Amino acid sequence: MRNPKRLMAATTLGSEALVVFFATLVAYGLVPMAQRSATYLVVGGALVLLCLLAAGMLRRRGGYALGWVLQVAIVAGGFVVPLMFAVGGVFAIIWVCAIVVGNRIEREQAEVARRMAQE
Repeated sequence: MRNPKRLMAATTLGSEALVVFFATLVAYGLVPMAQRSATYLVVGGALVLLCLLAAGMLRRRGGYALGWVLQVAIVAGGFVVPLMFAVGGVFAIIWVCAIVVGNRIEREQAEVARRMAQE
């Protein structure tokens, strides 16, 4: 049986990777042509890769810890693209819900498995 918490958290991180990719392009496009540098692209690309890495690491606690750090970093992206305060905040709420609901589903599945083993 698949782990519901890991599935929901990985889906959230994968979706965030897409949003961060597009926010990176927006941030890069907002800078006047004469002042553009690759900094936004490098930082945004690193965040995208970290989101995907964290999604793949969710079999261990380190993946979840990285996921929490990424939630803070993505919301902080609002200092570059102000709309990311709202979008990052929504994803942070989705992340929390994925963890809380995933834990509850895991407990319920363990209880059902325990009851079936007793029968």
